[in-house]
Amino acid sequence: MIAALAGGVGAAKFLDGLVRVVHPSTTTAIVNVADDEHFHGLHVSPDLDSVTYMLGGVNNLELGWGRAGETFRTVDELARFGAPTWFRLGDLDLATHIHRTERLRQGASLSTVTAEITAGFAIAATILPVSDDPIRTRIITGSSASPVDLAMQEWFVRDRCQPTVLDVRFDGADTARPAPGVIAALEQAESIVICPSNPVISIGPILAVPGVTDVLTRRRHKVVAVSPIIGGAPVKGPADKLMAPLGIEVSALGVARHYREFCSAIVIDRVDDEQRSDIEALGMRAVVTETLMRDSDVAADLARTALAAIA
Repeated sequence: MIAALAGGVGAAKFLDGLVRVVHPSTTTAIVNVADDEHFHGLHVSPDLDSVTYMLGGVNNLELGWGRAGETFRTVDELARFGAPTWFRLGDLDLATHIHRTERLRQGASLSTVTAEITAGFAIAATILPVSDDPIRTRIITGSSASPVDLAMQEWFVRDRCQPTVLDVRFDGADTARPAPGVIAALEQAESIVICPSNPVISIGPILAVPGVTDVLTRRRHKVVAVSPIIGGAPVKGPADKLMAPLGIEVSALGVARHYREFCSAIVIDRVDDEQRSDIEALGMRAVVTETLMRDSDVAADLARTALAAIA
């Protein structure tokens, strides 16, 4: 069995490659939920949905998020009434959020609802929220004298990552419980992969849930990461704007340092080959290959390389 820590578009692409290399039924994706938010009364889980739509074969390949063939007539109509529409919910996407919200209102857990949604898309892999308890990423911006506390989606989508980041906080993570199956998946996995996701806001909240890092540290020899940083910059997204303020060097080496306590190997891109010796000096194996997932074949080759790094 393979367990993968996942969040964001990079993780979705990697997982799509992974299930081409191993049987999907042997794969468990443990997904960040700290990006979840309520919009227009609906519970939206962006990372869970990105992974679900990708593995369900219905994702928007051009955008990297949302549904293929999406339209936005509903959200455009909401603008007529003065509703805030900076977070664009597509018409097809709304069905997922409506189902999730109604089932949560009925008392179902997020992991139960996620299983229902993945079954609806005929996904053979297991997709688990890291926790059924609410966790929310908060981005602290402004100045030390006058800090501004923003919800992650406010900073990321509404404000387009422009406010300077001072700090990041994961509200609720310290008291959250791992969702059913999360710890067992990590304990039983033959390999554990940290996907090429934002180390701060995608992987950070997963690691912050009590028990997760403990298992990874204990099973360090089975843990491999794929660097989301190529040539000193993220492939996509604001990782650089979040890593640097938290003292994490924006490089493959910086990612390796950040993960070294619970990760024994890391896959880095060819352009970062000169960092291999410094990474290996940390007591980690560094494997160099192409990591820019331009298509599903590259993603599959990357997944294959990651698994071989700790075989």
